[in-house]
Amino acid sequence: MGRLRGTELVGMAAGALLVAALFMPWYGTDASNSHSQVHGRTGSISGWDVHPILRWLMVAAASAPFVLAWIILRGHALSWARGEMTIVTSVAAFGLVAYNGFVDRPGEIGVSPRVGLFAALVATVTMVGAAAKRSSESERPRKPPGTI
Repeated sequence: MGRLRGTELVGMAAGALLVAALFMPWYGTDASNSHSQVHGRTGSISGWDVHPILRWLMVAAASAPFVLAWIILRGHALSWARGEMTIVTSVAAFGLVAYNGFVDRPGEIGVSPRVGLFAALVATVTMVGAAAKRSSESERPRKPPGTI
């Protein structure tokens, strides 16, 4: 456990927050408008209930900091800097959450974002930051010019 730093612990906490955010309300409908619905449902609706494919992508993305911690603990040799794949995964998760939450939001009339959507965004940004910090601390092996 001595190999893990605070950044990995922050990243794992953010991954856990991302999974928890899936079960928080992501969208809310306008109670005064009978046409304000998300997939035929009204009230506060969680991301888990609304996004059948995105939820599994978010669970996979949330596992990235835990995989990074496993790689660090086991001391696996990598051909890339530790944390780079976690950054890529977290940026993709941020893009998916932001797109599905603000651009292609389910429902058309009177649907507003709720706390779970913002918690998911915070979790993905925190995962990016933690992995970027770890990646910047990793030394990359230098190669002579002209080699691949």
